[in-house]
Amino acid sequence: MPPTLDDAALNRIEKSHARGLTSVEILAVFSENEVILSEASLRKYVQLGLLPRSVRIGRKGKHQGSQGIYPVGVVRQILRIKTMMAQNYTIEQIRTEFLFVRADLQLLEHTLEQIFIKLGRVVKDRNRASISQTMTRNISDARTLSRELLTRLRSIESRLITSRHLNQVAAS
Repeated sequence: MPPTLDDAALNRIEKSHARGLTSVEILAVFSENEVILSEASLRKYVQLGLLPRSVRIGRKGKHQGSQGIYPVGVVRQILRIKTMMAQNYTIEQIRTEFLFVRADLQLLEHTLEQIFIKLGRVVKDRNRASISQTMTRNISDARTLSRELLTRLRSIESRLITSRHLNQVAAS
């Protein structure tokens, strides 16, 4: 049986960890939701290119060093990998299928996030309250639409991968 987290749980995780997650936080999310994921598996998925590498983010304070942060989308990616494994995909098939449009979706997600950050800065810099409230609402609406778009595109990708796998199984 493939591991699952319902959409409500995934949305809560994404909202509460919008800045990203450390490897410890990723493992905790899965543990709390009774989905088995080891640190070794997480590292292996990154080494195989199934997950993006963490980005080093400096910590505030003297001698605090930096911390590796993964984009919050890795939670959904890990679930998809585990689901594909439960459907008897090989690692090579997962690599081929998983990367179908994955990199493009990640780039789109990153680009949209950068746009929203820049828009937020511009609105903040313009101190007129009426413009800020209206623009903040418009930006929030656009951010919601961008999340919906990404969710739909990931769903389409997932269905295409699943249908291709079913066709391959039927042909063999």
